[in-house]
Amino acid sequence: MKSELETLNPTRVKLTVAVPFEELKPSLDAAYKKIAAQVNIPGFRKGKVPPRVIDQRFGRSVVLEEAVNEALPRFYGQAVEENSVKALGQPDVDVTEFADGESLTFTAEVDVRPEFEVPDYQGLEVTVEDAEVTDAEVDEQLDGLRDRFATLTGVERPAADGDFVSIDLSATVDGEAVDDLTAKGLSYQVGQGSLLDGLDEAITGLSAGESQDFPTALVGGDHAGQDATVTVTVQSVKDRELPPLDDDFAQTGSEFDTLDELRDDVRNRLDRMKKLQQGVQARDRVLEALLAKVDIPLPESVVQAEVEGRSHSLSHQLEAAGMSKEDFLAAEGQSEEEFDADIDKRTREALTAQFVLDRVVEQEQLSVNEQELSEHIIRTASRYGMGPDQFAQQIVQAGQVPALVGEVVRGKALALVLEQAKVVDESGREVDLEALREEPAEETVGQPVEAATDASAEQSEQSEEQSEQS
Repeated sequence: MKSELETLNPTRVKLTVAVPFEELKPSLDAAYKKIAAQVNIPGFRKGKVPPRVIDQRFGRSVVLEEAVNEALPRFYGQAVEENSVKALGQPDVDVTEFADGESLTFTAEVDVRPEFEVPDYQGLEVTVEDAEVTDAEVDEQLDGLRDRFATLTGVERPAADGDFVSIDLSATVDGEAVDDLTAKGLSYQVGQGSLLDGLDEAITGLSAGESQDFPTALVGGDHAGQDATVTVTVQSVKDRELPPLDDDFAQTGSEFDTLDELRDDVRNRLDRMKKLQQGVQARDRVLEALLAKVDIPLPESVVQAEVEGRSHSLSHQLEAAGMSKEDFLAAEGQSEEEFDADIDKRTREALTAQFVLDRVVEQEQLSVNEQELSEHIIRTASRYGMGPDQFAQQIVQAGQVPALVGEVVRGKALALVLEQAKVVDESGREVDLEALREEPAEETVGQPVEAATDASAEQSEQSEEQSEQS
């Protein structure tokens, strides 16, 4: 077999492969064997039909076609290896010359990983927000804790903002009742704004037993987009009473004996959380700084396939939620053109990040061991609410183990770049990222410890299938 490589553009190549007929013999033998196993011919056992009989009954061309189909992937793979082609996705193959007894010639066009120099990532400088904890933030946390121990007391007065009310709802559209908007004894806090536009204004000022009609536009259900007239009736009004912020409350709401001890603990927790958030910012901004130093041509077909995949995924999610794309865009405050441009931008950023981190992996000769992969599976499974064994089984069945390994090793590459970066806060103080690894996981919000030093998975997991090397 002989092969030639032609570069069509920075992200696409063309392989021309010539295979002597004698090298097709294993594929011809396999073709005869496959056809013999599929046909029933009187006088011969299934699977034992001689080649000459198959040629007479079905024609030599059928066998040749089967042989070529079997051989093409193998010879294409050899040509890719011989020419060190870093292929992306599936090739476009065209058989240009072939006849019985003659050489097989075919071409294969395929997208490839772009060639570029890895930018210098030694000592990248980034700035993150200060991790100062204010008294107001401590008070806000304490107020949230007080909310958990608040009591509701019935009051004989009109409903006001912040009150808890029990309400009945009914609605009509063009004089016909809307079953989806009928409720009895619904508990609601005035001012939430989470049910219907105009509801808070209608309730405010009503006492128990009083009703109010108000117009609203429906955003879901069978009458989505239509105007409705809603009747709300207040059944009861309750005021929320917060416990006093004192030592007794500290003993009731925490393990501490005094309010000062509780306040110090809240401050310390906020301080740790903000430092972990600095780690997340450092990771993201280091990656941004690294990507800003490169200008990589991207394979347009890969970009478009990923954009289509993301759009398709969104359509499924909206369908499951019973929401149209128009409603989703309205909620996001975007036009369809702005939304599509945003997806395209995010896709290009994700692919660029993946290519750059992959080159760091190659340059630093990074790899993944079994323990690192297992830890990543455990973390990822928990995010999906699955057990590690169940998640691992699904990954194996879907053939996604290489993609998962890619996520982990790119995370190690980003962690390496982050370790060598210079991170300061807005006040000019150096941020010690090494200390973040020692923070207990229960103090984090989400997964900031891993986020600060582990994979930037969201930058690459959406583009794994289109970017795996053939």
